[in-house]
Amino acid sequence: MAASSPPTIDIEALGLDQGALLLLRRALARVPLGGELRVVGRAPEWDLHLAAWCRSVGHAVRFETDGSGAVAAAVLTRNVQAEGRWRDAQHTGHAQLSPGQSPAAEASPSWGLAARGAQVEAGSPPFDFALRQRDELWAASAGELYRQAAAAQWDPETAVDWRAEFSLAPELEAAVVQVMTYLIENENAALLVPARYLGQIHPHYREVMQLLALQCADEARHVEVFTRRATLRGAEPGLSTAGSQASLQTLFGVPDFSIASFLLAVLGEGSFVNLLNFLHEHAPDPVTRQIARLAARDEARHVAFGMAHLEHRLAVQLDFLNSLRNAVEQRYDALANTTGLNEEVFDALVVIASGSLTPAAVARGHQAVSRLQSDMATGRRARLARLGFANEEAERLAALHTRNFM
Repeated sequence: MAASSPPTIDIEALGLDQGALLLLRRALARVPLGGELRVVGRAPEWDLHLAAWCRSVGHAVRFETDGSGAVAAAVLTRNVQAEGRWRDAQHTGHAQLSPGQSPAAEASPSWGLAARGAQVEAGSPPFDFALRQRDELWAASAGELYRQAAAAQWDPETAVDWRAEFSLAPELEAAVVQVMTYLIENENAALLVPARYLGQIHPHYREVMQLLALQCADEARHVEVFTRRATLRGAEPGLSTAGSQASLQTLFGVPDFSIASFLLAVLGEGSFVNLLNFLHEHAPDPVTRQIARLAARDEARHVAFGMAHLEHRLAVQLDFLNSLRNAVEQRYDALANTTGLNEEVFDALVVIASGSLTPAAVARGHQAVSRLQSDMATGRRARLARLGFANEEAERLAALHTRNFM
């Protein structure tokens, strides 16, 4: 039986220096190693140029002549050595993860900024990403949470009716300004803490990287709308206490991403969801009500990622509970000499919930803020128990959380 003829490509009058090499490389890529490709051309001295290129990259070539002795075609044999720089390329997994599939347990520094799923040329420079171990940052729901976050982005200019008509008594407006001031500094922390880790994440774990980027965008929006509400009636922001600053500062010295997520998202932002829901319920004006609702929705996603990540890490490292316990206790000890939630913020929340300064109204407002604090503690206990702490210990650790809420 006669051998089958090799596939043929006709480069016509196109010279190798005019783009024919692109066609040749593509055609060769479809030929198995050791297989042949027949090339026909009419450009001046195309055969000489082809022979030179084959020598440079390692392909064997022989020429067929016609009856007059002129070159009629060239037959290339694809050589494995001609794979050159791609011979030892590294595979980086799959771009899209199927349900239940996880990315690599460890991302190689030499994968650098390449897209997950790409072939990375050997010898690519390494990148020093501190977070390149999957279990240190991964959550199975990260991709879905990112898609939810991307779909839920809102424009402060159009999502809030800044022109809504309302008029508040001076004491109520001052209370709103003080609470907004408090929210701004806490949201500054909630933006900057994940931002510190964002640049340390290996892009192989792109779902987490993308989700944290949107979390930072969420917090930037919150800072904007809280600032706009604080200054809506011409006031400057209110008071920021040393105790509040000290409480937030403890979040910046945390060296571990999981512990930072635990303290910030699971405990702090979890309590902030309660606070924002409280403000939505008791807001004395429509603008405050709208921004509290929008911000609470964002914060709930942040808490969901923090919980999902810690559940993943604890599933593979159960003794990490000890690290979480120690983090709460150490933060409590570090803040033992601070005042916690300042009285200006507490009183402002009471005034907002009261609606006026009559004794009966203040009594109702005080009870509402006390319920808020109780709800925060209940939520923290529930999340701690879900992570695996026994009920009594969950209650103890929930009580040790900073009185500054975040």
